[in-house]
Amino acid sequence: MDGSNGKPAGGRIYFGSLEDVEARNRQAAAAAVSNPVPAANDATATATPTSQPKGTTLDSIKLDDKYELADSSKRARDQHMEVMEMFERKKRARSLAVPTDDKKVREKLRELGEPVCLFAEDNMDRRNRLRHLMAKDDVVEGDDESMASGDEEDEEEEEVYTPGSESLLKARRDIAHYSLPKAAERVARQNAEATIPVAAFKAMRSEEFEKLRTYANHSSQLGDDRPLSQCTFSPDSQFLATGSWSGLCKIWNVANSQLSHTLRGHTEKIGGIKWHPKAHLSQDRGAVNLATGAGDGIVNLWSLESETPIQSLKGHEARVARIGFHPMGRFLGSAGFDGTWRLWDIEAGTELLTQRGHSREVYAIGFQCDGSLVATGGLDAVGRVWDLRTGRSALTMEGHVSDILGIDFSPNGYQIATGSADNAIRIWDLRAMRSIHSIPAHTNLVSDIKFFEGSPFANDPDAQMHVEGEEPRPSRSGLYLGSSSFDGTVKIWSADDWKLQKSLVGHTGKVTGLDISNDGRYIGSSGFDRTFKLWAPEAADY
Repeated sequence: MDGSNGKPAGGRIYFGSLEDVEARNRQAAAAAVSNPVPAANDATATATPTSQPKGTTLDSIKLDDKYELADSSKRARDQHMEVMEMFERKKRARSLAVPTDDKKVREKLRELGEPVCLFAEDNMDRRNRLRHLMAKDDVVEGDDESMASGDEEDEEEEEVYTPGSESLLKARRDIAHYSLPKAAERVARQNAEATIPVAAFKAMRSEEFEKLRTYANHSSQLGDDRPLSQCTFSPDSQFLATGSWSGLCKIWNVANSQLSHTLRGHTEKIGGIKWHPKAHLSQDRGAVNLATGAGDGIVNLWSLESETPIQSLKGHEARVARIGFHPMGRFLGSAGFDGTWRLWDIEAGTELLTQRGHSREVYAIGFQCDGSLVATGGLDAVGRVWDLRTGRSALTMEGHVSDILGIDFSPNGYQIATGSADNAIRIWDLRAMRSIHSIPAHTNLVSDIKFFEGSPFANDPDAQMHVEGEEPRPSRSGLYLGSSSFDGTVKIWSADDWKLQKSLVGHTGKVTGLDISNDGRYIGSSGFDRTFKLWAPEAADY
């Protein structure tokens, strides 16, 4: 209340910080504790000035933890705990060693007191059910401490081996004998390229990328009555093979886009198509020159002299997606929707290996140029690198958040590109054992991906590093890569800084596949609009 003169009853208004006042209050309170105030009847009590009352501090506030949560808060808490438990269970399930042999899976289910087989359950479903049960039991019984103990015995049990045949052992030895000299040759070539001046690299890079930026639609051809699923150039770059949803495979002349052959043998849509590494080069026309995989679960091998397959490889229990030839030309790899990828001996017409490792369907497959490694990508968003010489998994590529639909090795031998339904491309380095770059490539899923490999001809000047009478020049092999997408575009990216060089627009629907000719003249693409298109520099005279 104000005084009679209009001023506060306290005498004055204090402007400024209250820290000094609080400090004096604390000092007074401490003095009062150490020197208690005398009784009221003490003679000196009337002379002692009255100290200010002690304030309330945070330490003196009592916390009440006996409160009742609202129903909405309880539900939110329970949902959060369920989600966290689910993530922990999935994480634990991924770390579990689950047998790949169906017989052992059944035995383990019997030990757990679970049904050995459920209605309409296949081998892959049964294995996933066992994984889920083992992870669930692990939470209930508290066995995660023993899993995390790091004992050597537990680590040894994480690797699961299945017996292999003598033919597989021989194939692994043949692959080792083939790949080791190839690797030594590649490393020697890369060491020689390291001596080339940087200016030469810059000049070649600038020239090639300038040409890529001029690419446009060179020709367009209706390929089938139904959408085309993939296209691939022959090793000599003279022919283009296309596969369609009708099950037909057609071979086209690149020079005039005219139909050369029609191959009939599949009853379902073709998912993968690949030329033999020596087709149209040194391979006999009556031998295996082309392979296709389809939704009927069959891999057909084709010659150039017949419209029917010379051999059919059967073993997949579901649709066959992408396929690929081993660089030797003797082996073929196929990715299937039965959760496996398989290795075939095309000379003997037999299956050498059935490899599991993905938790869902396997879609993409690609071989390293040396022939020692193969990479697979699945609809579980995980890529894996396998050593064909030992059978071991060399690298697990985790980083995509959706299906991996395209995979390819760089010609340098140590980089891998993966394209995914998360619209991104990831670059993986085998030396660093991790992803080194991520490209937000498209606005829809990446359907296929391909590095430029370079000419297969030893006497081709573009494939030679040293040409008589000229300065040493770097190879163009692996200089760029292409990607196709359901957003209707084909894009070309530099393979050193991973920047976009050209976006090719021309398809009226989703683009399902692409390939780059070894001579570097064309880029081919196939799509839902039932056409294949050839892209080339605008000033090209071919």
